[in-house]
This record gives sequence, structure tokens and C-alpha cells, in this order.
Amino acid sequence: MKAEIQAIARMKSDFPTKFGIPRQSGLVEELRSTIVFEPEYRNPDALRGIDGYSHLWLIWQFSEAVRKDWSPTVRPPRLGGNTRMGVFATRSPFRPNSLGLSCVRLLGVEDTKEFGTVLHVGGADLMDGTPIFDIKPYIPYSDSHPEALGGFTDRAGEFLLDVVFPPHLLEMIPHQKQNAAIGILRHDPRPSYHHDPQRIYGLPFAGFNIRFQVTGQTLTVVEIDRI
Repeated sequence: MKAEIQAIARMKSDFPTKFGIPRQSGLVEELRSTIVFEPEYRNPDALRGIDGYSHLWLIWQFSEAVRKDWSPTVRPPRLGGNTRMGVFATRSPFRPNSLGLSCVRLLGVEDTKEFGTVLHVGGADLMDGTPIFDIKPYIPYSDSHPEALGGFTDRAGEFLLDVVFPPHLLEMIPHQKQNAAIGILRHDPRPSYHHDPQRIYGLPFAGFNIRFQVTGQTLTVVEIDRI
């Protein structure tokens, strides 16, 4: 028996492409996004009481990773992209149903003329336009497990980079988005198997293309263009 589900909302974020999106939600808390509901779900009663929660669970679709076939094993970036693990032991986007799960911070509920009631959230790892299938409140007494084991992620190592962002280039980014940009770069947007110090990468973010190089553990921004 096949189940049919519909998108109830879509994410409005600063990521026009997958490149640079944090690999997990909550890694870059400075990121700001907005959940815009589809017209048929813009009933404010559906959000009654949601402002009593600090965090939300989002169930969404890896819309850029939908495939007809699936593989029982995948190669997690955290393991260098060479080691295979069971798909259900990872959060890889290449899954039988292409579903993602993210925990985000609820920053505010706003009534707008154009989109009805929207939710402003922090720390989301969703591309602009990503379909959202459901929203559930994060409940600390049942959802928090400090003693939990993290599988291979517990031994995957530290991936944070030192970021050199020249002031004259950083000033081109709107002030309220500067910390988010630095946070994204610190988490190394490159594919895990890329180690060419001469290569210049381009990160599309918030209407800008941030170009950078990585040498060792240092990422240096070299140029910024408007998209």
C-alpha cells in the first residue's frame, strides 16, 4: 500500500544550491531561514501554541537527491567519502524515500500579508525552496538523550577550519549574515575528497558568490561577487 504525502510548507533560505549547506542542522546557529506554508495550510489555528516551544522538528524532502533506485550502503563525508556504511546508519540524502529530519530553533512567529503566518527559524540545513512535509515540536523530556552514542560520528574527527575573511570582503556581506557566512566556511563546504590547495571554490550564499581556497586547516576568502 502506497502512502501519499503533500508538502505543507517550503523553506526560504540563503542557499540557492546544495553546496555549502551545513551537513547537520544546528551546526551554524547564526543561519536564519523562514518557513512559508502552502496556501491550503495557511490557517493560523494550525500554529496555535507553537510559540511555547524553543525548537522544532522538520520532516522534509531531499528534493535534489530523489532517485528511482536506492543503495543499501553509502559513503558518509565524515569518513572521507571512501568508507561504506549502511544507509540506515547514516543521514545520507540518498535514501529510499529521500526524507530529511532537522531540529531547528524557533525564533519567531510572524503574520504577513503575502504569505500568512510564517515561522522564522535558526540553524536550518535546508536549501531554498525545500518542501517540508511536517513540523513537530521538540520536547526536551523525551527528545533529549545526553547519554546517546553517536556511532561513527563520535570518532570521525574534527573538521572545523580557521577562516581568514579579509575585512574589505566581509563588509560586502550584510552585517546580519556575516557570522553565518563565517560559520558555514568554518565547517568546510568542500567535498571530503577535495584537497587541492590551488583550487578556488565558489559558495553561493545570500545573493553572493563567496570564492575561497583551503590550505591545510586554513580557509581564505579571495573574492566575492554578486549573483
